[in-house]
Amino acid sequence: MTSPISEDTSKKSPDTKPAEPAAPRGFLPATVDELKLVVWPSRQQLFSESIAVILMVSLSAAGIAAVSRFFGWASSQVFR
Repeated sequence: MTSPISEDTSKKSPDTKPAEPAAPRGFLPATVDELKLVVWPSRQQLFSESIAVILMVSLSAAGIAAVSRFFGWASSQVFR
């Protein structure tokens, strides 16, 4: 019987061992190693993306405030 998923039937060499976990290290050295892997944005990219976030948050807040005021006004008209 054949399965729908093809498998590699070639034998793997018995010499290969699974990778052993690294020796336990402290939190701070592991954190520093991870921070070295981060791709930090340029100053221009950071500035433009910060402006975009501030603009979108401001527009969202204004939209929510407008909807809230509308429903406040509508409820005051209904429940006089």
